[in-house]
Amino acid sequence: MGVRGLQGFVRSSCPHICTVVNFKELAEHHRSRHPGGTPTIVVDAMCCLRYWYTPDSWICGGQWREYFSSLREFVKTFTAVGIKLVFFFDGMVEQSKRDEWVKRRLKNNREIAKIFHYIKSHREQPGRNMFFIPSGLAIFTQFALKALGQETLCSLQEADYEVASYGLQNNCLGILGEDTDYLIYDTCPYFSISELSLDSLDTIMLCREKLCQSLGLSLSDLPLLACLLGNDIIPEGMFESFRYKCLSSYTSVKENFDKKGNIILAVADHISKVLRLHQGEKKLEEMLPLGPNKALFYKGVASYLLPGQKSPWFFQKPEGVVTLDKQVLSMSSDPKSKQEVPVCTDPGSKQEVPVCTDPESKQEVPVCTDPESKQEVLLYTHPESKQGVPVYTDPESKQEVPMCTDPEPKQEFPLCTHPESRQEVLLCTHPESKRKLPVDTDPEFNLEAPLCTNPEIKQEDLVNMGPEVKPQITMVSDPEILKVARAHHVQAESYLVYNVMSSGEVECSNSLEDAMDQALPSQAFVYRPVRQRVYSLLLGDGEGGTSTCPTVKEWFVYSGNPLRQPDLVRPLQMSIPGGTPSLKLLWLSQEAGLQAQRLDTLLACFDLSSSREELQVVESPFQALCCLLIYLFVQVVSFKISLLQKLLMARSRTNC
Repeated sequence: MGVRGLQGFVRSSCPHICTVVNFKELAEHHRSRHPGGTPTIVVDAMCCLRYWYTPDSWICGGQWREYFSSLREFVKTFTAVGIKLVFFFDGMVEQSKRDEWVKRRLKNNREIAKIFHYIKSHREQPGRNMFFIPSGLAIFTQFALKALGQETLCSLQEADYEVASYGLQNNCLGILGEDTDYLIYDTCPYFSISELSLDSLDTIMLCREKLCQSLGLSLSDLPLLACLLGNDIIPEGMFESFRYKCLSSYTSVKENFDKKGNIILAVADHISKVLRLHQGEKKLEEMLPLGPNKALFYKGVASYLLPGQKSPWFFQKPEGVVTLDKQVLSMSSDPKSKQEVPVCTDPGSKQEVPVCTDPESKQEVPVCTDPESKQEVLLYTHPESKQGVPVYTDPESKQEVPMCTDPEPKQEFPLCTHPESRQEVLLCTHPESKRKLPVDTDPEFNLEAPLCTNPEIKQEDLVNMGPEVKPQITMVSDPEILKVARAHHVQAESYLVYNVMSSGEVECSNSLEDAMDQALPSQAFVYRPVRQRVYSLLLGDGEGGTSTCPTVKEWFVYSGNPLRQPDLVRPLQMSIPGGTPSLKLLWLSQEAGLQAQRLDTLLACFDLSSSREELQVVESPFQALCCLLIYLFVQVVSFKISLLQKLLMARSRTNC
């Protein structure tokens, strides 16, 4: 996770960057500086799962009571010293990080194979050195923290970006996690969860200012360094030859540093002594061997810029001011670099938002000017999100179609990905006109508001996606329902539902499954029929038909799946007495007798409508559990036999 090699470099080569701090003392200092404010720590929960899970047993699914007790003690300790905790969980995988996600899943497969080999060889659970997080732990942790009264949020984009943004915008005490990306973001202080002593509340603070001093860089140089070293967006091998060239010309090689440490020093030295000489005069692609990866590199650097921040490494020669609706694109002088930086200013908020410029590729950049054609590429800018959104012209319909920008997380939110071009577009079918309309996300979540374009902007100025791109509709058309689904997602009250309804793409990480045991099918296949019926419910028209439902892209890990591309899964029609109810009816209606319809829908998802009479007498909290167990018995014969054998063995031991 994070920047390649930076964690080891900081710990071994620059230990002075790490400072022992005490959270109780930091909280007291924060209260003295901000009277009336509550010291708040933003917790990257995904980084903390290994720290929280202390029970000995983990092979057989984990120990819930012990784990819940561990979480309760963690929360209680911070609450006792007046510190508020806000927990963030990953809610989706960004397309730019899909390759890295796949790489990690395949690596996990190899680790799991070693675990099962050990079990078969030694007939016992491996030690903590082979620990693998129990399946589903992250989801269960969300509900556990909510049960403990904690603010628990699920991200709508990469979680580390939302964590860093939240920490900066809310003047938080710091970020608690284990990801070197937090050393790159210009945000609040970063604390290590792995070094935390819960008894004393001591931990290590990793200081990005001291890191800059050691490398001879400024804070604004760190995103550039991170991309040249490799991170979750930029593959490590992309600039391998460049890094070795830097090392070969580096004259201050330190003998007590390892090779990776000297490479980091060499790249930093090249940035400070070579690249900075031309900063503001040359574009990055003129100074670095970006080649065909230019757009990806720009996106990698821009991914570290939080709302209101800018980078002196984005260069653009202005030809005047481009006015877009209520926002103005202008040039701002960076007092450190003494050069002009493109920023976007909203007259209402007076907030400057960085503009990432890639003048030639026109990809992944808000506004750019092609130096040859002098053509300005139009952005649609949301009045509250403060971010520009690329707009393209559909070559067939001649309609202007914007990318959707979610107003709260302030990010581009894709709702359709073309399987070949991988360009992300958002379309919605209006329920009355049945026409494809470009969609804008406004503060009231009116997803069916067509884009209003500036009459002075000519159509030929828009970014053209090319004739081969055929936008697809992969979202529901009811803005009220999508708003409800989104709220449940952000508040960590549902799982995958919003991803299905918005982007039509979902993923499931590794499970502790023995790839060599062909008798027991993977959970990805066991539960697929259930998911297919749920897809029908979420994406259907409420009348039970699935012919118009789009396929859902599933990135599910199972034996033999190389994860080169997603599985395209079609919704499966359900059989419900009286027809399939709409989501608005199931989620929002207070009609009498609706609970019976909800039960019918639940049973239909598991294809257990015939068992309604038996299940309706079961208390509501246990109905879903019973459905799950019955479904498993019906679906997996080997599971049924195995479970029966275990029950008989347990019974025999009890009798003895």
